[in-house]
Amino acid sequence: MFTTHAAKALPDVANAILAKLVTVADQPANASVMHERRDALLTFQSAGKAWTNGTNKAWKLAVNQFPGSGNTSFAVENGKFELMDNEMMEGKILASRLELQIVNVVSWELNDLRLRIQSLDKVSELHSSDIFKPDNLARGLLEQWTAVGLPRSTWVAVQDVIEIRLAEHLLEAYHVTNEFLIQHGVLVEIDLRPLVKRTATTVSRPAVLTAKSGDFQSNSSSPARPSTENGQLRDSGQLRDSNQSGQRSTAATGYTRSGPQAHEETRMQTATTPLARAKMRAQGVMGGLMRLLTNQVAGFDDTRGAQASAPLAQALAGMVVADSGHQRTQVAETSQQIYGVEHVEQAATALRQRTSTLKKAATTSTEKATIEIVALMFQSILAEDRIPPTIRVWFARLQMPVLRVAISEPEFFGSLQHPARRLIDRMGSCVLGFDVDVTGSAMELEIKRIVQVIEQYPETGRRVFQLVYDEFQKFLSKFLSENGSASRVVSIAQQVEQKETMAIQYTIEMRSMLNDMPVRDEIREFLFKTWAEVLAMAAMRNGAQHEQTLMLKRCAADLVWAASAKPNRADRAKVIADLPKLLQLLRLGMSMLAMDSKAQDQNIKTISDTLADAFMSKTGAISPERIDVMAKRLTNLEDYLSDEDVGDLPLDTEALVMMIGIDASDIEVVTDGGSQPTEAMRAWAQELQLGAWFSLDHNGRISHVQFAWRSDRKQLHLFASSDGRNFLIQARRLAAYLQAGLLIPTEEEALTVRATRDALIKLEANPERLLG
Repeated sequence: MFTTHAAKALPDVANAILAKLVTVADQPANASVMHERRDALLTFQSAGKAWTNGTNKAWKLAVNQFPGSGNTSFAVENGKFELMDNEMMEGKILASRLELQIVNVVSWELNDLRLRIQSLDKVSELHSSDIFKPDNLARGLLEQWTAVGLPRSTWVAVQDVIEIRLAEHLLEAYHVTNEFLIQHGVLVEIDLRPLVKRTATTVSRPAVLTAKSGDFQSNSSSPARPSTENGQLRDSGQLRDSNQSGQRSTAATGYTRSGPQAHEETRMQTATTPLARAKMRAQGVMGGLMRLLTNQVAGFDDTRGAQASAPLAQALAGMVVADSGHQRTQVAETSQQIYGVEHVEQAATALRQRTSTLKKAATTSTEKATIEIVALMFQSILAEDRIPPTIRVWFARLQMPVLRVAISEPEFFGSLQHPARRLIDRMGSCVLGFDVDVTGSAMELEIKRIVQVIEQYPETGRRVFQLVYDEFQKFLSKFLSENGSASRVVSIAQQVEQKETMAIQYTIEMRSMLNDMPVRDEIREFLFKTWAEVLAMAAMRNGAQHEQTLMLKRCAADLVWAASAKPNRADRAKVIADLPKLLQLLRLGMSMLAMDSKAQDQNIKTISDTLADAFMSKTGAISPERIDVMAKRLTNLEDYLSDEDVGDLPLDTEALVMMIGIDASDIEVVTDGGSQPTEAMRAWAQELQLGAWFSLDHNGRISHVQFAWRSDRKQLHLFASSDGRNFLIQARRLAAYLQAGLLIPTEEEALTVRATRDALIKLEANPERLLG
């Protein structure tokens, strides 16, 4: 029964994959990329059906195989050690990622089913090859993908679609299976006491936590679900979330459980970045909401768009007209209006009244549920006192546009990537800081403009949200990096990164070119340590193909030839004739680096001595043809440079401060030191979003900072504090600070996710209000 329900997901997953491949294939790109995308689409069109059929058969075969027989690909290896090739390892990684997404969404139902199957089979744990385990489902899906000839690159391109669609369907499959077992009297009530681990200092009253049909109950005199207080969950075991930023509970639907999945939680902690885990927790919240809607609202369907019924559409239109008239009479006032807490309370009261009016006008249970959930979400946002009142008032005016979108696009409740959610989250993350006064600032004016644009186009739906979201992203990158002293830091830091990155890459390329040439060590050292920086400086100032830059590039090739052995008189005569120009170019390049005369003279002496030795050398000479090849490669050296990470940049704090020309007290350059960060932490550092607020512990001083700028190559990051100080941090050092807990996000959870969680907790406690 379980595999039959799970297999129902496969056609939907295949259709979603096909839709994404079609969309990607239609996007503009260069010829080779478009060709690859087209090939991926055609390949899936021909092999997609075979993939779904093969997966269906593989899952059913796994059910029929005796656990541990080894006759199926689902069987685990019998303790035998062997080397794994890259392809197998990559397959395991992809399967693990899919498994993590599934576990995150279905963890509640999975854990209940696990306990019931263990009770039936009289075992302490499910067998490693059991089809109920998500890793076996994921591995079977990926094995069949490869078996029918679908490339792994295509899987990577569509894995987000696979993860979302499959997890949603599997949640239903686990739920149906649990219901079936409950109906047949299998572990109707699950005693969770053996699974709850308490510390010696925990004081608790005797209680029995039970689970029935996936819901938790207490057989004390308290209500069926744990009570809440100030956003925190309370039960007899004091199970609650206690993260550093004091957020509300992060469990999928507000509850915390421990048990056989502890090893999976540990693996999730080490295999993904903290931001990725936050996204997975958010998906759990969205999954919990979708489950609530499916169970409580008859006929709810999030797969198709819908239109508001005539009475509701009329009520919404009337509110739009009323709002437009009110706004026209307040145009002059709002431009100078300073909003306070009393205005937020007025807005919250007005929203409650509108919600009541709209629910009376709604004709279907889906419409009533949608209105209630959106209202609860905005109640949570308006109650967030860390957002300045003036911004909360503007947020309140988004309730009606968001409600329109939620009615016509039910995916608003199931997708974190919906543009309406992303817009509110980004604006919220930028103003949810410490002591942030945005009244009258460019930030407030931009948020005001965005809200007014959305209100002007009430029928446009997600398109207007996507448009203003893109505009806000552009505004944000400009606003943060051009604010106060940060603008001067950004300008110079960008040039420093460009120059240092090019110098490193030039060095790498020249090492490659000279690898098999008989070049003296003195010349190699000069080219690698000095001349690579000269070429980078020239390219940054004038351009890679500027006449002076090309001349300095040719100088490198001429120096290599001049310093090589000169067995014949004609070559020696040419070196002597060209030497004055060569030395002049060398001095010109060193002057560009602001190298003092003494250092220049020392380099020129070393080079001159090397050239003199070359006249007497009996070793093999470098042919003019090889020099010409080197010169041509140097001319177009940028064509060979890679965009890959070049590692830490040699950033000099004092030199940077002198270049910027500001007081050293305004900037802290954090360049090196600290522990070596893990790859997960490096990845997290690259995923930080501009505008987000953090608590930074630097040199024993706590500062509340906003992420203001990231360089083009993501090597340098600027954090600006509310007191005017700036912190310029290199990528590795930033990852080390995140790893050590010296840089902590103010909010790890998006504003709309937290609002959804609050709404879900209230609805779980009182589901009648959903349709009331």
